[in-house]
Amino acid sequence: MAGPSTAERGERQQESSGPPRARRFGPPRLRTIIILIVALVLVAGGAGWLLYGSNWTRAERVSVSGTRVLTPAQVREAADVPVGDPLISVDTEAVEARLRRKLPRIDEVGVERSWPHGISLKVTERTPVLIVQKGRKFVEVDDEGVRFATVSRAPKGVPELELKPARSGSAAASLRRFDEDRLVREAVRAAGRLPAAVARDARTVKVRSYDDISLELSGDRTVAWGSGEQGVRKARALTALMKAAPDARHFDVSVPTAPASSRS
Repeated sequence: MAGPSTAERGERQQESSGPPRARRFGPPRLRTIIILIVALVLVAGGAGWLLYGSNWTRAERVSVSGTRVLTPAQVREAADVPVGDPLISVDTEAVEARLRRKLPRIDEVGVERSWPHGISLKVTERTPVLIVQKGRKFVEVDDEGVRFATVSRAPKGVPELELKPARSGSAAASLRRFDEDRLVREAVRAAGRLPAAVARDARTVKVRSYDDISLELSGDRTVAWGSGEQGVRKARALTALMKAAPDARHFDVSVPTAPASSRS
């Protein structure tokens, strides 16, 4: 029997070399896609239930760290964490805002979720650098000039701030330009630049005007500081004066390039 002719073989080659036919999704492929979609829906639903509906991830404990004067109970009460709610739904920013508003003693606070049941409150309290006597109580002032707490007993080792702005002359003009809050910040600024040895002996920081800040030290010694400017240079000048004249009672570093001391 004769085989296919040359023309017939050519036609078959043209047919076989043409573009491949598009594959159609058969029943097995469609079934796989449906199974994957259902699995994803189940996983998402399970995760949602675990985070919002399950008792396994609810806020049950509130831990507090970093307190010194405040008690953990005070911090928990002010935080008002919704214990029993899903942990994921606890508004950590709202908790932080409540702590800052209710407890001004708090300088910094971190609110973190501690899975699966905890909320962690990490606080940093303000440290008083000056105190202001108010009747029989004392107002604590931090290193930013913030008056953050009123206490019945003055903390040890913290100088008292005497804010007595003059109401006449150039001091009165200074008061019109620099309000009381600014004067408090200048006093804090001056106290913060004191040499460590002097700071330990500081008893009072007196402010009459922006340019008239003075300090009373133990041993009936005084320091005329001037303004809060050039604090580093004034501290160096004061250290040098005290070494050169250890018996002096009065020191003036208001002009640090021309410091002076005296025994009377």
